[in-house]
Amino acid sequence: MTVSEQDSTDSKESDSLKETLDWSCWLIVASLVGAFGSSFLYGYNLSVVNAPTLYIKSFYNESWERRHGHPIDQDTLTLLWSVTVSIFAIGGLVGTLLVKLIGKVLGRKHTLLVNNGFAISAALLMACSLQAGAFEMLIVGRFIMGVDGGIALSALPMYLNEISPKEIRGSLGQVTAIFICVGVFVGQLLGLPELLGKESTWPYLFGVIAVPALVQLVTLPFLPESPRYLLFEKHDQAGAEKAFRTFLGKEDVSREVEEVLAESHLQRNIHLVSVLELLRSPFVRWQVITVVVTMASYQLCGLNAIWFYTNSIFGKAGVPPEKIPYITLSTGGIETLAAIFSGLVIERLGRRPLLMGGFGLMALFFGILTVTLTLQDHAPWIPYLSIVCILAIIASFCSGPGVENKMLKWKSGPLCPHTVHRLSVDLKEGGIPFILTGEFFQQPQRPAAFIVAGTVNWLSNFAVGLLFPFIQKSLDTYCFLVFAAICLTGAIYFYFVLPETKNRTHAEISQAFAKRNKACPPEENTDSSVSDNKVARRPEQDPASTLDNYVKNGIV
Repeated sequence: MTVSEQDSTDSKESDSLKETLDWSCWLIVASLVGAFGSSFLYGYNLSVVNAPTLYIKSFYNESWERRHGHPIDQDTLTLLWSVTVSIFAIGGLVGTLLVKLIGKVLGRKHTLLVNNGFAISAALLMACSLQAGAFEMLIVGRFIMGVDGGIALSALPMYLNEISPKEIRGSLGQVTAIFICVGVFVGQLLGLPELLGKESTWPYLFGVIAVPALVQLVTLPFLPESPRYLLFEKHDQAGAEKAFRTFLGKEDVSREVEEVLAESHLQRNIHLVSVLELLRSPFVRWQVITVVVTMASYQLCGLNAIWFYTNSIFGKAGVPPEKIPYITLSTGGIETLAAIFSGLVIERLGRRPLLMGGFGLMALFFGILTVTLTLQDHAPWIPYLSIVCILAIIASFCSGPGVENKMLKWKSGPLCPHTVHRLSVDLKEGGIPFILTGEFFQQPQRPAAFIVAGTVNWLSNFAVGLLFPFIQKSLDTYCFLVFAAICLTGAIYFYFVLPETKNRTHAEISQAFAKRNKACPPEENTDSSVSDNKVARRPEQDPASTLDNYVKNGIV
């Protein structure tokens, strides 16, 4: 190679690197600011209620006695506290259902901006509840934070997916999941007695919520709106081109604009299936049942009970009260490490083994935990074995049902803006159940399928948060047998019903369910062994399958 050729090559590599750094800078700012003000807050609110539990219950009792002249009944106190914890999930369901309307009118960026109003108002309500002597403010604040979480966890992925080049969409999507883990850990960290986990400072734990919301409120206006939203909804091609140039760091964005316009043309020809039509369809009956069972098992397996009531569980396990906040920190660390490990093995093992193995191990460790809790007074080392069991349950979940794969998650779900805003996806729970939901259904069916999955997800979350204190009070050390039974039932169901979906086309997955459905869709009567490329070369093809092929080939 001559010197001039070498210089030319070096120059091209330098220009390419500079271009990459240009768009990376803007995308990093957008992803970090968006995740800090959205998914971080979701994770933070999952764990922040743990540390001040005793102080909040004392506040409830004092407020009740001041109003009614007598202490609150223990059952009423338990109900109020469980409502305080679980109403967050009801708010999440409401927020998820509001995203479609708000996102269509305001756009992705402005939806996130308006959503900060929910977070700031909730922070003020909860932080001022002690001074005002009104525990209702805390409950309402938790509900509003749930609405914020439901909106954020649907609007943020839309925004990040629509502003990023296809090569790094999965990586940017992973940022939201990482910030949820960070939020959980920070909530546990700030709850330490040395920081804000004291009787005089616990309201500030909720006041901290306003900080990420304010950071996003100040920073996000300087970033462009989603170019796909500008083209799809506003028909503003000039604004979309400008947004593409900002995020991609290059002047020629004609290819990106053409792809979005082609996608828009395909979407106009697709009839989206409603939830009622999906539930009535005999062709996908067992797919819907499997999604419901998977999502219910996912939320009712007991992990949320551990997040919501960690301190109470460790206290029942015989851990000294002064050590509980520090041991609680280990749960966040185990979750993060297990999630990293599981992301590396999902493509090797597949969905079915991970679900069966994860739920099976959780059932085993819940059984051992029940034994250790029952015998905890027989030896001084048994409480520490209970701690190991709890950490093993978390690791089993995160390396099994909770596995999140950034490429699968992007490839499997509905990607286009007209359908993606219909998702009821809880990013914290963005594991195998949501991957399966994307793989079981065709493009027109996926929005309705995700609504069903998301609704079951939030309602199951609410049920665990509301009922676990009563289950714990009634069954005492045997309360975890309920979760062991749910996990074991789920593992058995997956063994007999769930087919492996790894590296299989939608036609092959549908064929696996056809015998149970006793019906086969007309479009699925082709040989399931036909490759995706052959299907793509058929002379006549419906828009839904065309869009699916675009997705598989990385065009959309």
